[in-house]
Amino acid sequence: MQLLEFEQPIQELEEQLSKAEEIKKAGSVDIDSTISELKQKIVNTRKEIYENLTPWQRVQVSRHPERPYTLGYIRHICDEFIELHGDRNIKDDTAMVGGWGMVDGKSIMFIGQQKGENTKLRQYRNFGMANPEGYRKALRLMRMAEKFQKPIVTLIDTPGAYPGSEAEERGQAEAIARNIYEMFRIKVPIVCIVIGEGASGGAIGIGVGDRVFMLENTWYSVIAPESCSSILWRSWDFKREAAAALKLTSNDMLSNKLIDGVIKEPDGGAHSNPQEMYATVKKTILDTINELEKIPTEELLKQRLDKFCAMGVYNE
Repeated sequence: MQLLEFEQPIQELEEQLSKAEEIKKAGSVDIDSTISELKQKIVNTRKEIYENLTPWQRVQVSRHPERPYTLGYIRHICDEFIELHGDRNIKDDTAMVGGWGMVDGKSIMFIGQQKGENTKLRQYRNFGMANPEGYRKALRLMRMAEKFQKPIVTLIDTPGAYPGSEAEERGQAEAIARNIYEMFRIKVPIVCIVIGEGASGGAIGIGVGDRVFMLENTWYSVIAPESCSSILWRSWDFKREAAAALKLTSNDMLSNKLIDGVIKEPDGGAHSNPQEMYATVKKTILDTINELEKIPTEELLKQRLDKFCAMGVYNE
């Protein structure tokens, strides 16, 4: 597993463990107790590090290349999944994926941004940055779910909507704004989960829901720390300070009442134990949908609108 810079103490312990296991294989010395102590120390050190992460370190964890992506969650949560393509206007955007999933006998429409697992796939998926046709595809699938009266789950993981000139020519801002507007009116339960990066309008374009959750080591903000640093300090060198000032972590977002809950990750992040993470997210989805389906449609829409209207502080 690839370790991040702040995980250096874990790397040193793992190197010691590897050497100890080599000695044990040689059969010359009985060091079972030493191996057990090192394994426990690794567990304790990882737990201590991840309980005290700074905002910038959480941003780094959210970008870990081995972290589970949208299609990984869908494949492991769903018993069956049928991916749907195209916005019926321009083309199929590979950065935005979606389709019908069957989860424990319940039909759910899944929609989310997909990053690639390697260099070639990252280019194919445009690094998870959707074009206007991606947001229009997402809206088409939401309306389909509404037509068949099935709940919607969106999985958010993007560094932002694609900022290229061709995206602007095809109406990037309008597409995102239309999604935000329409998601307040969709007459079925909507559950949104930030599984990685939640940056700017690219995230909020599929982020309006009855319940919005964040995984523990994710971030959600109007701007990435590096971009904020380059604007305020004219340099990327202050990204750590920017991450702290933006209040972008899951705990910050929960304390400011901008999300509804934080989903606990395994010690070491979601990438350290994907199977446990898949199971936790699946349970959260099913429990939340079962709760929301008991609320009458008109009341559901009212609560959704009131929730977002109550966000923030202002004076008149």
